Amino acid sequence: WKRGHSTKLSLIKPIMALVTASLQRSIYGGNLSLIDTVRPEMLELMDTYWYQFPPMNPLWHGILGFVVTVLAILSLTGNGMVVFIFCSTKSLRTPSNMFVVNLAISDFLMLFCMAPAMVINCYNQTWSFGPLFCQIYGMFGSLFGSVSIWTMTFIALDRYNVIVNGLNAKPLTIKSALFCLFLVWAMSVGWTIAPVFGWNRYVPEGNMAVCGTDYLSKDWLSRSYIVLYSIFVYLMPLFIIIYSYWYIVKAVATHEKSMREQAKKMNVASLRSS
Repeated sequence: WKRGHSTKLSLIKPIMALVTASLQRSIYGGNLSLIDTVRPEMLELMDTYWYQFPPMNPLWHGILGFVVTVLAILSLTGNGMVVFIFCSTKSLRTPSNMFVVNLAISDFLMLFCMAPAMVINCYNQTWSFGPLFCQIYGMFGSLFGSVSIWTMTFIALDRYNVIVNGLNAKPLTIKSALFCLFLVWAMSVGWTIAPVFGWNRYVPEGNMAVCGTDYLSKDWLSRSYIVLYSIFVYLMPLFIIIYSYWYIVKAVATHEKSMREQAKKMNVASLRSS
């Protein structure tokens, strides 16, 4: 009985400690601003907008860190397997699959470079690596995010070319695929390094676990970066992807309809001959 009782207590104590700390921080946070938990060297990067909010509940930091850890393990394993299979299987090294493996590499690098820092920051409940790494972290997020988005866009365009254009489609070659990937990385690098040279900047987000572009700045130069970045890295790819898959679905539906009509004609012809 004593052993069972002690085992139960050993399980309950950590949970109660977490709940107690969460409640204390919630109550204590009512008298604090988010800015009070920020390390002194990070204050110059914080926008005054965040001054009005209390510190984030430690429980949410814990949940966020746990979710990111699980997603990182799954992503690193899955994308690592894709890259390994592509490199080890010669028959899969096609121009179209080069887009797929580039997407896997980009996603792998994003989680590999960003997830550990984010989990540590969630554990410490604030940004722990100083202003320089905040810049590097924001650059990684912008770079790999842009590469992944535009790679998915070229995948959509490649499928559009094959399915919608059919026999009239110009085949994708290795050289053209490499050129497209070069454009993706070059454009992404350009958008990534622009804030380093003064066109916007990388700052901590409100949860103090990650860094990203400064979308709260009232400076028109910084706002112009956010607007153009949103257009060329999010809205334009989104439009191209929706456009491509819309016509892919239409082409597939039209093909299935013609196949059904052809099958009906063949059935009628076979009945007449019999």
